[in-house]
Amino acid sequence: MCRNIVPLNNLAPAATDDECHDAALQFVRKIAGTTKPSRANQAVFDRAVEEIAHATRHLLDDLVTTAPPKNRSEEAAKRQARSAERYEAIRVFQQEKRAARAAS
Repeated sequence: MCRNIVPLNNLAPAATDDECHDAALQFVRKIAGTTKPSRANQAVFDRAVEEIAHATRHLLDDLVTTAPPKNRSEEAAKRQARSAERYEAIRVFQQEKRAARAAS
């Protein structure tokens, strides 16, 4: 799953239409393999984003859960912490790789 697409279900306050659109845009970009379509494909690209955003809105509106809503700021903090860990691990790996290359 694309790391830019975040779970939108069961949040307090609920996901906005803009968030549904942004998630749809990221999904279509991932599927299409491009962040900006050609002029020839722009209409198809935009239509796909709108259709997926619409379906996303319906999905979120119709999902039922007994779990308490998640706090947006806490969930964002968790995502940021995971990202920091991931990028720190990459940085350490790259340093070790450079050190190994320099030693040989």
